[in-house]
Amino acid sequence: MYEGFKQIQVQTTDPEVKINLRHGGNGPPILLLHGNPLTHVHWHLVAPRLAQDFTVVCADLRGYGDSSKPRGTPDHMNYSFRRMAQDQVDVMQHLGFDQFCVAGHDRGGRTAIRMALDHVGKVKKLATFDVLPTHHILTHINLKWAVNSYHWWFMAQPYDLPEKLIAGHEDFYILKKLTTMGIGKGGFKPEALAEYARVCTAENIHAVCEDYRANVSVDFEMDTADFEAGRKIQCPTSVYWGQLSHTENFFNPREAWPPYAANIVKMQGLPCGHYPAEQVPDQVYSELLGFFKG
Repeated sequence: MYEGFKQIQVQTTDPEVKINLRHGGNGPPILLLHGNPLTHVHWHLVAPRLAQDFTVVCADLRGYGDSSKPRGTPDHMNYSFRRMAQDQVDVMQHLGFDQFCVAGHDRGGRTAIRMALDHVGKVKKLATFDVLPTHHILTHINLKWAVNSYHWWFMAQPYDLPEKLIAGHEDFYILKKLTTMGIGKGGFKPEALAEYARVCTAENIHAVCEDYRANVSVDFEMDTADFEAGRKIQCPTSVYWGQLSHTENFFNPREAWPPYAANIVKMQGLPCGHYPAEQVPDQVYSELLGFFKG
């Protein structure tokens, strides 16, 4: 897994946080960001192939994988997507890249969206996988999605209710969440599942809870302000989703995305569930190669 890549940790502008990552290849830089409850391992079937044409950076978000997991602040700002985006900008600057392309899945997609809004001159192209803008989701909640995506509300409950309910059952929680709970799950290699279970610790669970607490508070406030001001993502954007996931089954991605992105070059459903890079890696590789090289 990730043969030929170098693993390092980069100190960010937040003294409490170092970001764990692997990087390899040669060519224009691209940053790949994972979702919840995953790590940079999510891209292991795609990144080595992209490294034939690009310098590929696969990073763990703060709170996930082997990146730092600071305690949440009372306002949850240190787990906002703005802060997560800044972490990754810090990473790319450390590696010598002032401009780069970004692909993000799930929480990594939300981080990438915020990055494209906050760092307009840095993100050259944006690709998202099985994610809709947070503002759209929280203003278009429906019963079936809310039941399927129960964790949005469970994890967002005040400290430390969800942390204590999961404590001691981390392995049970992570394996159930990834393989059977909700639609579009499964499709993982055993070694990837083992890695996700390894890093599902009490510290990680607290970080994930803070991520979701920020999501329904400060993140939503920022997104609402942007939406009401008419601020959209300006860089070329490709939007992908799983045809068997909640994204297509409970929403309409083709209607959801245009109010938030001014330069959508492609919107495409893929024959998979919620984890395209692990369920249909060949299609994900082909799409990213064509989009980022074009």
